[in-house]
Amino acid sequence: MAKVIMIQGTMSNAGKSLLAAGLCRIFRQDGYRVAPFKSQNMALNSFATKEGLEMGRAQVVQAEAAGIEPMVCMNPILLKPTDDEGSQVIVNGRSIGNMKARDYFAFKTELIPVIKEAFSKLSEVADIIVIEGAGSPAEINLKENDIVNMGIAEMFDAPVLLVGDIDRGGVFAQLLGTLMLLEPQEKDRVKGLIINKFRGDASLLDSGIRMLEERGGVPVAGVVPYMDVRVEDEDSLSERLFSRRRGEIDIAVIKTPKISNFTDMDVFEQFPQVSVRYISDIQDLGTPDMLILPGSKSTSADLRWIRDKGFEEAVNECSRKGIPVFGICGGYQMLGCSISDPDNVEGGGEIRGLGLLPADTVLAGDKRTEQFTGTCCGAPGVFSGLSGMTVEGYEIHMGVTTPRGDSYTDFTSDGTGICSDNIYGTYIHGFFDRGEIAEAVVRTLAERKGIAYKGGDAVDHREFREKEFDRLADILRSSLDMDKIYRILEEAK
Repeated sequence: MAKVIMIQGTMSNAGKSLLAAGLCRIFRQDGYRVAPFKSQNMALNSFATKEGLEMGRAQVVQAEAAGIEPMVCMNPILLKPTDDEGSQVIVNGRSIGNMKARDYFAFKTELIPVIKEAFSKLSEVADIIVIEGAGSPAEINLKENDIVNMGIAEMFDAPVLLVGDIDRGGVFAQLLGTLMLLEPQEKDRVKGLIINKFRGDASLLDSGIRMLEERGGVPVAGVVPYMDVRVEDEDSLSERLFSRRRGEIDIAVIKTPKISNFTDMDVFEQFPQVSVRYISDIQDLGTPDMLILPGSKSTSADLRWIRDKGFEEAVNECSRKGIPVFGICGGYQMLGCSISDPDNVEGGGEIRGLGLLPADTVLAGDKRTEQFTGTCCGAPGVFSGLSGMTVEGYEIHMGVTTPRGDSYTDFTSDGTGICSDNIYGTYIHGFFDRGEIAEAVVRTLAERKGIAYKGGDAVDHREFREKEFDRLADILRSSLDMDKIYRILEEAK
């Protein structure tokens, strides 16, 4: 059987996903077959495997850090919030429908066999499995029949590393309070504490660490510095979404309430001249060099939000000025003339689109989830230089978009996108990830602005992430007690 170690946090966004990815890379570097696992993930960032199955992107990133192909058994349950009270429930990569939170809470124990089977499959291909928890194990109102934190630790007899976020303040209260709220047998599973996102001289924490270990009865396994590592974040708490830096080349992304797969823009981080700003207030938009409408879990609701917030006229103004407007998946649907929902996928009815692309979308109950390899067709306008380039990515959407008339050009092959003048739409997530496409976009925007392109030869986003995984591993090796962590692994039953 594979050795197991679990990362739990004192709260959401304590850094569990990134630390799990870093441990995956370290174990891989040390010669082990390693795989990530998260029994239940709640996120709007998802991925389609080679088999056309949907899973959370956090485990995809961790799989890449581990050097293995993403498999849906790494994340057997994915919850994609549809509103404040419910989510689409995806089991083993396929949607089984929408559920209200209370209904799912009563239903979730029926998924325990699914979780056990998925973990068993991973055990056949891995020497070490790095399990990630969700939220906090001390959410006492959710502990009954837990299937993601201590319930999973008990299910697979996993030792736990508990992570606290010092950047938000109160890390000692976070860690001690969590330990105090655990049952004795749960606390016994916590074998090490990690203080994450520390800025400054770590020796200043020495007295606090001694007190933490004395009162908590659990050793500290490391103090991890605040890291500027460009590895994808799991959810909408990502700090990327709140950056206001404006580079020489300014790309603005409309941050709708149900934004999904915002990682589509991460590739631009390798370009020092480029800033990617996520905008939710019309006052912050300004005059960007490129405007992106990203994916959405609730396209119709987000389109209404765009209108309510005054973004519709801003998008039209960008179009009139010749600023390229780019829609991905739900954003592509919004750029069309209409979105109708006869099957009540998103509440039914029909809504007028932004009307910048001659196309109509009909939402349907069947979700399309598959990987894509094709080409960028004869694009007009600003990005005509993309024509003929290979596009690799994946589709995850519910709905069919049909062009109308003849005032458009196919943008991505196989009916996955169209364009007209400087308006571009595609269903392909990861469209920009190939280095030559990202570089062509940035170089074109630089030329339009009359500034010199300084980026050099861009690399594919996968290659860029590989370097970042190694950098992450180097930082963790220098800040974590890896000898202690290996002892915890060896001492586990």
